[in-house]
Amino acid sequence: MIKEFRIPPAAIKGRGSASRLPHRFEATDRIATDDGWGTLDELQANGASPRTEVTFETAKTALTRNDSPDIYFDYSVNPYRGCEHGCVYCYARPMHSYLNLSPGLDFETKIIAKTNIAAALRRDLGRPSYQPKLICIGTATDCYQPVERQLRLTRSLIELLRELQHPFSMVTKSGGVERDLDLIAPMARDKLAGVYLTITTLDAEVARTLEPRAAAPHRRLMTIRRLAQAGVPVGVSLAPHIPFVTEDMEQVLEAAWDAGARSAFYHVLRLPLEVGPLFREWLALHHPDRFRRVMSRIREMRGGKDYDPDFATRMKGSGVWADLVAQRFRKTVDRIGFNRERIEFDVGRFIRPGADPFQQALF
Repeated sequence: MIKEFRIPPAAIKGRGSASRLPHRFEATDRIATDDGWGTLDELQANGASPRTEVTFETAKTALTRNDSPDIYFDYSVNPYRGCEHGCVYCYARPMHSYLNLSPGLDFETKIIAKTNIAAALRRDLGRPSYQPKLICIGTATDCYQPVERQLRLTRSLIELLRELQHPFSMVTKSGGVERDLDLIAPMARDKLAGVYLTITTLDAEVARTLEPRAAAPHRRLMTIRRLAQAGVPVGVSLAPHIPFVTEDMEQVLEAAWDAGARSAFYHVLRLPLEVGPLFREWLALHHPDRFRRVMSRIREMRGGKDYDPDFATRMKGSGVWADLVAQRFRKTVDRIGFNRERIEFDVGRFIRPGADPFQQALF
């Protein structure tokens, strides 16, 4: 009997993807089949968990300009490609296809580090045409994923931004941000830094498969507390909201407020390109009893499709169920007290690389 090969749960412990999903540019798709000698069953029983490989590249530029009207920041910088946290829902997974790598297991096991990212950012900020606006660190990757402990590329970016007095924000699921409080806290006092922690659910069992190598929910709450105690403006991101999977929105917001977060936002699940089949595979593997309900609700919020890229609705969805989620969020943040004051950033302190600070102050 010929069977389609899927890595068994025991072999993907600590990984979000259950397969090396072919990317959209591949001309062929391979599946493993039994050769009649039982070798496929043996492979499935004894398969080793895929290991992380880190390779290096030299970045030509660092800044990516955001032209999307539904995103709050103007520029982003990502020190890595791919992310070992392995969040199955990550909208950045399809970017690995441009590297001829799978958005599935390759995205979370084949990490590319931009070793010169701080030097590239210095060049970008030194261009005469550059106008200082908020930079968000880590929008297509988590800038504090495990490899950051050794490579310290994110820290090099913060050191540069501190030198140039340029404001930044970041979104992470890692307690690793605490390592850089010696840089972030003084910048926050000068209105140059803000941090968001993403907490999709407080359910540790769900988080373990949904975001397998990210910090546990209680650890992220601890990080919020430590950032707030250090005087850093800190918020909580409930992105994404997944129907019938991450349904404890109110509890997450209450716990984040108690820890010290004072701003909050959410998005509903997005399934662009290869993320759709990857998420369906994850759902069938970990929550088969909810598969039909979850996908049905997602399609109801996306006009009958798995995903709609329309800027007007892609973050929050549309229809009755999307409106109900929005009402839940709005009523809870109003009741608790979130978002009464915006995090303010001061772009007027920026010192262009190579410029004389005294001469610049005259203009």
